Amino acid sequence: MFKSLLIANRGEIARRVMRTAQRMGIRTVAVYSDADAHALHVREADIAVRIGPSPAAESYLRGERIIAAAKESGAEAIHPGYGFLSENAEFAEAVKAAGLIWVGPPPAAIRAMGLKDAAKKRMAEAGVPVTPGYLGDDQSDTRLKRAADEIGYPVLIKAVAGGGGKGMRKVDAAADFIAALASCRREAAASFKDDHVLIEKYVTRPRHIEVQVFADSHGNAVHLFERDCSLQRRHQKVIEEAPAPGMDPTTRAAICDAAVRAARAVNYEGAGTIEFIADASEGLMADRIWFMEMNTRLQVEHPVTEMVTGQDLVEWQLRVAAGEPLPLTQDDLTISGVAMEARLYAENPSTGFLPSIGPLTHFRLPSDVRVDTGVAQGGEVSAFYDPMIAKLIVHRPTRAAAADALAEACRRVEVWPVKTNAAFLARALSDPDFIAGRVETGFIPTRLEHLVPASSPSRAVLRSAAIARLDGEIGSDSMSPWSAITGLRLNASAQVTVDLRHGAERHDVVLVPPMGSAPLRTAIAAGHVLVFDQGEVHEFTAPRAQVGGGGGGTASGTIVSPMPGRIIAVAVKAGDTVTKGQSLVTVEAMKMEHTLTAPFAATVEALMVKEADTVSEGATLVKLVGQETQAS
Repeated sequence: MFKSLLIANRGEIARRVMRTAQRMGIRTVAVYSDADAHALHVREADIAVRIGPSPAAESYLRGERIIAAAKESGAEAIHPGYGFLSENAEFAEAVKAAGLIWVGPPPAAIRAMGLKDAAKKRMAEAGVPVTPGYLGDDQSDTRLKRAADEIGYPVLIKAVAGGGGKGMRKVDAAADFIAALASCRREAAASFKDDHVLIEKYVTRPRHIEVQVFADSHGNAVHLFERDCSLQRRHQKVIEEAPAPGMDPTTRAAICDAAVRAARAVNYEGAGTIEFIADASEGLMADRIWFMEMNTRLQVEHPVTEMVTGQDLVEWQLRVAAGEPLPLTQDDLTISGVAMEARLYAENPSTGFLPSIGPLTHFRLPSDVRVDTGVAQGGEVSAFYDPMIAKLIVHRPTRAAAADALAEACRRVEVWPVKTNAAFLARALSDPDFIAGRVETGFIPTRLEHLVPASSPSRAVLRSAAIARLDGEIGSDSMSPWSAITGLRLNASAQVTVDLRHGAERHDVVLVPPMGSAPLRTAIAAGHVLVFDQGEVHEFTAPRAQVGGGGGGTASGTIVSPMPGRIIAVAVKAGDTVTKGQSLVTVEAMKMEHTLTAPFAATVEALMVKEADTVSEGATLVKLVGQETQAS
């Protein structure tokens, strides 16, 4: 076994790899960008080496700098984690050429499975069933459109080098194909530097099931059973579990055996995941499951497999990379209980899941479940990287118990001022259809109204905020807005009225002694009272005097950026006439695109940005003049 390991990644996966390596007595080396100079993975490593500025393209995607850091620090091996360079065959070759150990599959296997079209052809040759679609070399708009028409809508456009939901679009009608193709290509080029795509038949009631495989350099290959990753939002996994609900022994044997055949077909070594799509319209059936792609790395959701099998998959990776045989044979591996994982994202469900960035002034996660995270209170969520800030994982004897425990863990998440999807996750895990195992990739989109309801503070929330305010938790700072006597009113019967503001709403909360304690957990941060309820945070401030007519927000004819990001497309120019819903500007942040559209029929009065501009949240992008207003 090698004695030192560099982890070419950041955040929770860097910490996860370090945890196992340090347990095995291996010296760990972290790399970091300027944005991560004070990150947890940097503090916890034995050695840390700076590799560049904050943008990933100037740091974590610079293979030569990572290899130089390994040589500088004396590392013998490099573990790529997931994302970034983990599936880059050229980087794997460069690591080996530098005399270092690559903790991953052979570069040839990465190439064979890295492009979705070539991988599907190879799997078909190996007898692995594949989804109907177009895998041709002709990438012209005309040929791709004709292929989609022939397959029949709906179809999926998928970047051949894609992953994580990037470079993927569902198209329901022929008229929408060309616009979706252009958007898909842009996102693929930005994320993978490759805009080639394939076309695939969209299964109307699909389930996403994947199999964890492992192989070594001695000819051994095994599977560690399946995971269900059907709960997705915009093709990005949100909740994963193992084993897959409703999986019978015959179907499990068929899908897992196919996964091992797939690994053997490319002479695989190390950890890999074979992803399948299943037609769930009549339950899971062996003849209705097709190969989609292979991820030649460790997956984000690997903890659920670890929990049900009792194995440390990172340790397996390190031992295989060191030339050792697999720790166990297929007959040694069994499933125990049910494990579930929820991905906690820094995003705001109420604004269409737009990314949320900023300082983590208050950050508390439950301590009685497994938590994999790369951030801590006092840290910051940056716009430069993926918005996932933690994974919550539970393991229970039954699926119902696992769902209940994970939902409760999500309800106890406390994060502010960054927004998260914790309450959304808790609702999904508590949904009767989820509990019954009726899952498919359309689960979330068809239930958004229930999963992201319009909410206002309940009586319990208001009472808790008022009690926290009255208890003087803010402190005695005379500069605090809470110190103003106008915030409290005492009447003759000793009732106390506490004035609170929740966003644009003002609430007068009447408390009658004895008040007791707050029914919900509260905290004080930066002059705000925070009330945490079911995974959500309600923020209260003291009311302030209004100047003039009052009212907030933006004029209806001004289009502002909902998040900090980069302008990647401008579809209009000054003087253009636009219809309601027409695309105006597309903003990219955290590798995801968000297209802003016209809220009404109008004329473009002014265009404030151009392609490649960097904008802040709230920046004015376009000014519109309504056609009716203009006519008058």
